[in-house]
Amino acid sequence: MEALQAAVSDRTRVVFINNASFPSGWVASDGEWAAIASICRERDLRLLYWGGFEGVLFDGRPIRHPAALTGMRDRTVTVGSPTLEQRMIAWRIGWVVAPGDLVNDVSRVHIYNGLVPSGFNQIGTRVALGAGHDDLAAANAEWQRRRDETIKQLDGLPVVRPAGGWSLLLDVAALGLDCMQVSDRLLEQKVAATPMRGWGDQVANRHVRFVFSNEPVDRLAALGDRVHRALAR
Repeated sequence: MEALQAAVSDRTRVVFINNASFPSGWVASDGEWAAIASICRERDLRLLYWGGFEGVLFDGRPIRHPAALTGMRDRTVTVGSPTLEQRMIAWRIGWVVAPGDLVNDVSRVHIYNGLVPSGFNQIGTRVALGAGHDDLAAANAEWQRRRDETIKQLDGLPVVRPAGGWSLLLDVAALGLDCMQVSDRLLEQKVAATPMRGWGDQVANRHVRFVFSNEPVDRLAALGDRVHRALAR
């Protein structure tokens, strides 16, 4: 939160938060949400909240929506999508919930967007959103199993433990290695891990990303040996 506070200047108009964060899997605590809301109120800022992974949470964490915080209802712009929670990959459909004074501007942006959702996409999304929460709870339980197996396989390595989402980060710079080189080495071992170069400043550049969401536990059980072979080169 100190870094966020330091980054806000007189030119700042919007704070962007995605929660659970992609790709790190960070999930804001109640204290962190309170600090974010305080910054927005004190500096008269909007909060742009991407909630694509909002319900993909592990270890019993509850959903927290920033618009419910004191003074944040009319400051928060929420962007949602069924792509992640409902596993509707590439359907290219979503929604925006915004204060009334912003709705017309958001509508204009949508009109000129080159990706327009089709009719069956809209119908499918409506059905998915009305299906209840049991399916997501079952999916979360399985994703948590896959996260836990991935962490087990990477035991002893500087992993950023995700509290939600579909992926985790390995800090290869802490091992004295370059993310691009490690990604290439892992690919030679039949492991796809994305180098985070270009995803942010020097912090992102330290990491490679493993996506565990689509890998069954029995396949993930082979990950550790392959990663250690790649790192030992």
